[in-house]
Amino acid sequence: MDSILLFPFADYWWFYGLFTLFVLGMLALDLGVFHREAHEVGFREALAWSVVWVSLALVFGWGLYQYALYKFPLDPRLVGLDHMALAKQTGLEYLTGYVVEKSLSVDNIFVFVVVFGYFAIPAKFQHRVLFYGILGALVFRVIFISLGAVLMQFHWVIWAFGAFLILTGFKILFAPEKPIEPEKNPLIRLLRKLLPVTPTLEGQKFFLRKNGVLHATPLFVCLAFVELTDIVFAVDSVPAIFALTKEPLIVFTSNVFAILGLRAMFFMLAGVMHKFRFLKYGLGLVLVFVGLKMVWLNDAFGGKFPIGWSLGIIGTLIGASVILSLLLTPKSTPPPAAT
Repeated sequence: MDSILLFPFADYWWFYGLFTLFVLGMLALDLGVFHREAHEVGFREALAWSVVWVSLALVFGWGLYQYALYKFPLDPRLVGLDHMALAKQTGLEYLTGYVVEKSLSVDNIFVFVVVFGYFAIPAKFQHRVLFYGILGALVFRVIFISLGAVLMQFHWVIWAFGAFLILTGFKILFAPEKPIEPEKNPLIRLLRKLLPVTPTLEGQKFFLRKNGVLHATPLFVCLAFVELTDIVFAVDSVPAIFALTKEPLIVFTSNVFAILGLRAMFFMLAGVMHKFRFLKYGLGLVLVFVGLKMVWLNDAFGGKFPIGWSLGIIGTLIGASVILSLLLTPKSTPPPAAT
């Protein structure tokens, strides 16, 4: 059973295609209809969109479970297996992957707040930057997940990824935080050398021509840094979900739904992120746990650590860190970063 993929790409390429078209359609609806005009996204609008994205993610998870209940008994490769248990495992793996990716995405919000403040991006243009940043993030996630699906067939890669996640988790727990300095990033420096950058914003334009010469705007430089940041985060999050499931389809869909809701979550939480001072410890412990799953726990439990236990442990770690942050708020808290 360990070698069988429940959703092999050769049989489900059409599903990947339809899902991708759905995502592109939702993004086009978002930017082309609801955010055609640049405006500051308020808390109520962000909350409404968060409810939409989370609801879509949960409905999809329920639909995936129902499809598995219908399809698995018809799959000749799965004759003699407990189809109900496999369908339940599929649904729980998707939900756990979504929760992990959603939780790890909180780190992105911390970075977005700092980066928007550093580049002095007005609130009304931040949605545009995040929209294209997330569009690029989806492309890179597809690349990382495709590579991961191939590499995870080798046991030594599983050990390497697991060790990397454990080390990253300990780094989050114990290493002092370093300030984010975009001007010192080598790729941002290279970008400034390749393209002249206008000294000020030019509305919501990423590029414009001056005297026949193509210029980038600070808005595009900010977008480039947001994109680089997501690539760094993907190095953690993609292996973390592969620690929970070997199914690329589950990794892909749970990743995508979590990323799609990231913009709304940013606008909803950006002003209060400084209150969640213990959240990073919860995230660090989650990475340590999923790393241990890869290098030890899965083998210790006969090849598969119970996914229900994984969901409970991850939910407890994240929930406890949030509750502690709210209960143990310091007497004086810094004001939210300017946007």
